[in-house]
Amino acid sequence: MTPTNHLIELPGLVVTVDRVMHQPHLKTPPDLPNCFVYYISIHNNSNQIVTIKGRKWVVRNANGEVTAVEGDGVVGQFPTLEPGQSFSYNSFHVFDTEFAVATGSYLGVTSENLRVITRIPKFEMRVGSIKQSL
Repeated sequence: MTPTNHLIELPGLVVTVDRVMHQPHLKTPPDLPNCFVYYISIHNNSNQIVTIKGRKWVVRNANGEVTAVEGDGVVGQFPTLEPGQSFSYNSFHVFDTEFAVATGSYLGVTSENLRVITRIPKFEMRVGSIKQSL
């Protein structure tokens, strides 16, 4: 059985942005001096087994320039989350501006071949700031 083309938001499949940090000490290209490391968790509080198959990020910098990033998996993995499980990771974005806003989504498939989507909450990356979830 192949997944349908229709995407649904699966109740209980949620994303949290756990932490965002400006990392000025990390080596970056000279034209992209601002590195922001972010920590994300995908929580499966549904009653379905879900495998994350891809992601899409949309990032807008302080100049209004938009970058879309799409790809397979999450940090090179295709995590399968049983009900009650979470997957956490960290990654980064680099910019030439001191401020940017990111949002996006993860795409997955359930064990019943339903194609699902879960949204990445919008978060800010600002030089000199640290954001932590409580």
